[in-house]
Amino acid sequence: MVKRFEIWNIDLNPTIGHEINKTRPCVIVSPDEANKNLKTVIIVPLTSTIRHFPTRINCQFKDKKGQLAIDQIRVVDKMRLIKKLGDFETQTCIQLCQKLETIFKY
Repeated sequence: MVKRFEIWNIDLNPTIGHEINKTRPCVIVSPDEANKNLKTVIIVPLTSTIRHFPTRINCQFKDKKGQLAIDQIRVVDKMRLIKKLGDFETQTCIQLCQKLETIFKY
């Protein structure tokens, strides 16, 4: 089963316009109950392109610096998942949840 905060290599193609593309690491942000019962997951892609956007979180994974591109959050079918790459440390998960809460706050 796919679990929240796992990092997976995911094929994001095909895309349209300015959607983040190619096969890249993404973190699963959907809750485990949804991951268990649905054929889709909610993901946030990782990028090595550093932008000073309020919807980005600096992170490091496997000794590579990058950002979580929350502005590119999306739902993908589990068939797009290629390989589990690992997990984020707790502090990054906390930052991600705090940023998601800020972005979606009413």
